[in-house]
Amino acid sequence: MSLTEHLLRPLSPSRPLITHYDDAAGTRVELSVATVANWAAKTANWLVDEFDVEPGDPVAVALPAHWQTAGVLLGAWWCGAHVVGEPDGARVTFVAPGAPVSGTTAVVALDPMGRGLPGAPPDGALDYLGEARLSGDTFSPLVPIDGGTPALAGASVDEVLAQARAAELPAGERVLSTVEWTVPDGVLRGFLAPLAAGAHLVQVSNPDPAKLADRRRAERTTVDLLA
Repeated sequence: MSLTEHLLRPLSPSRPLITHYDDAAGTRVELSVATVANWAAKTANWLVDEFDVEPGDPVAVALPAHWQTAGVLLGAWWCGAHVVGEPDGARVTFVAPGAPVSGTTAVVALDPMGRGLPGAPPDGALDYLGEARLSGDTFSPLVPIDGGTPALAGASVDEVLAQARAAELPAGERVLSTVEWTVPDGVLRGFLAPLAAGAHLVQVSNPDPAKLADRRRAERTTVDLLA
């Protein structure tokens, strides 16, 4: 079973999964399990249909902590991709706007409303949101994803899941995090550990320290993961 299925299957589709604040942009977006799963399914379908990604194939993710990054990561794992941090040898590399384009590159707009890039992508690059949103809303792996399949920077599905659970976050908590999702350590600590614990993740990007207390009160968070 894929890492994505391990993480999402136990959760009720209607419950909130990720609330994302960007203090620099002044935005707040809340997504349910079903909405995150929908974006993950679109991403997985896009990777398989457009790039022939198969279990174990490397996909590079060089993105900040963001709700769209969650869809990219979970979609990559759902089709069995091996998430890495560097573009060398990757079938496709996901980057933020303004990042260098190298090889097959998908630019993720990081727009709070889920819009694609405001203009044409750079030469040789693709607009992830503009293209992936046209893919299917459900996904089933073409072949079963074995627990030994590489999933994150050389670690297998089973190893990544064990490492995420080893964080021993209390089950079902509301976790406020300012941890960036660098591959692999930030992804493990700031993203996978809360999901493996069934937590509601309140991710604050570009955090304003003066606002963190307000974020805790407004979101009723009970655990901090601070960068």
